[in-house]
Amino acid sequence: MARTIRVRYEKGVLKPLEPVELNEGEEVIIRIERLEERRKIVEEFYGKRGSAPKDILDEFMLEAEIQ
Repeated sequence: MARTIRVRYEKGVLKPLEPVELNEGEEVIIRIERLEERRKIVEEFYGKRGSAPKDILDEFMLEAEIQ
């Protein structure tokens, strides 16, 4: 099952910002996408259509990745 989650990079380690259902030692494949790059694209889109609050833009970005 594929799933998109947000993580934070701290001291050389990617730390999930939400619970993940993995077994100890399980390996996964990750795709790294900087949130700021994605935010620029979404803000440009909304700039042409009107404005939106930051929390809605963040939610939209995550939902777009899941679909």
